[in-house]
Amino acid sequence: MANLENSKDYLKENLNDWQENTYNIFTSNYPERQKEFTTQSFTPVKAVYSPLDIECEKYNEKVGYPGKYPFTRGIYPTMYRGRLWTMRQYAGFGTAKTSNERFRYLLSQGQTGLSVAFDLPTQIGYDSDHPMAFGEVGKVGVAIDTLADMEILFNQIPLDKVSTSMTINAPASILLAMYIAVAEKRGIPRNKISGTIQNDILKEYIARGTYIFPPKPSMRLVTDVFDFCSKEVPKWNAISISGYHIREAGSTAAQEVGFTLANAIEYVSSAIKAGLNVDDFASQLSFFFNAHNDLLEEVAKFRAARRLWSKIIKERFGAKEEKSMMLRFHAQTAGSALTAQQPDNNIVRVTIQALAAVLGGAQSLHTNSKDEALALPTEESAKIALRTQQIIAFESGVTNTIDPLAGSYYIEYLTDHIEKEAYDYINKIDSLGGVINAIESGYIQTEIQKSAYKFNRELESGERIVVGVNKFIEEQNHKENLLKIDEEQQKNQIKFLNTIRSQRNNDLVKEKLSQLKNAAEGDTNLIPFILEAVKVYSSVGEICDTLRAVFGEYKEKVII
Repeated sequence: MANLENSKDYLKENLNDWQENTYNIFTSNYPERQKEFTTQSFTPVKAVYSPLDIECEKYNEKVGYPGKYPFTRGIYPTMYRGRLWTMRQYAGFGTAKTSNERFRYLLSQGQTGLSVAFDLPTQIGYDSDHPMAFGEVGKVGVAIDTLADMEILFNQIPLDKVSTSMTINAPASILLAMYIAVAEKRGIPRNKISGTIQNDILKEYIARGTYIFPPKPSMRLVTDVFDFCSKEVPKWNAISISGYHIREAGSTAAQEVGFTLANAIEYVSSAIKAGLNVDDFASQLSFFFNAHNDLLEEVAKFRAARRLWSKIIKERFGAKEEKSMMLRFHAQTAGSALTAQQPDNNIVRVTIQALAAVLGGAQSLHTNSKDEALALPTEESAKIALRTQQIIAFESGVTNTIDPLAGSYYIEYLTDHIEKEAYDYINKIDSLGGVINAIESGYIQTEIQKSAYKFNRELESGERIVVGVNKFIEEQNHKENLLKIDEEQQKNQIKFLNTIRSQRNNDLVKEKLSQLKNAAEGDTNLIPFILEAVKVYSSVGEICDTLRAVFGEYKEKVII
């Protein structure tokens, strides 16, 4: 290190000589393709990077080794040499029966974990027969009204052997309770099940919109899940703090990291205020990031996020356990990067994005299907997406060594750059009084909107090229076979819901919902009461309406 430090002047002299006498002369005769190169997040990219762009003397402090703080190179000492990431394809549509068939098909094809997509009525706490649900039942995910649906959804799936992720937020506690109840009805104790509930309500206010309650009671439900899982469901990740949807809304890579970790800070702060010890729940926090097109920027983003979070949880919150400092994350390839034009091109895009997630050290991964810009994926396109992961895992060679791009001057420079920019966003949010204030003032939304506008302006001008969209365009003569949701499925779902209501003990349902309402009016943990309501087949809508009566509903402020 000392020799390198002493040779910086020499390196600089050599670089200047190359710039003036080689690079500039060459480009004066053979100009580069464009005046300025940037990453997808608008960071300027130089022609070449060298040791002058990184702090090599801080290798142990900033880069280090896998499985050691600050975990830049991965959270486990062996990473994929020991165990591959969980291949967790996102699936769910129509009724519980049709989704169960897709789950079992994907597992038969080598998928190693489940990831459940719920329809919009379920996401915002309405039963399938509610007027607000009309036309949306089973369309973007599976319809779940009662425990009976959940029992069918996981029929013949070994819940003590398969890890399940559920993308649900406002009613997350209800769906978690249903999963626990299904397992226990099969004789599987809750301490044996493993998986993740997204349970990330803050990003709903920022980027997605499937919220129900105002921030304060919503945060109470989140921390109640933290508390309950830390004591009762130790193998379950109590939250998946999501940057994915922030990126889908148009953020840059650094904004995705900064805003996601700012949300994480808010969750940890709320849990500590509620009386939890950081080391009792921090190891059950997980993260969910987007894997976008700019391969090298994305690899650097994942490394920067891991390093920054380890510092935050240790220095800001005083975590002592190493497991508390490990940022474990699921990645999904970028839905917003998929094009309806020339959908076969999406296979290539997804491959690049999946490779970025693997090179960046993801713990689990979903690869989008080529037809998802047009419809829910067919069985065939879902299989191709899964095969993409399997080819990367078993044929590419990138899993044979840990963090193979470490030491690249460009990668290390980008990692440092994204970490600093993300940290600046966190400091700005701190100065505004925290994430909720930053949301209510419109700061976070505005920053994302600016980035999204800039990207789309470059796309429209042709400054940024998307193959098949604004260059290499061809006439679209036909559309491929697409998955269509039969409208009869909504009628069947409502009929099944009415059957359950007629067969259950409705007096017991009223009793359990009344107990939940009384608990919500106090300050006790609500999860045991939700679990009791679920077990007697209270519906998602009934439980949410009970909580709406106490908490009210959130109405988004118009930011001008």
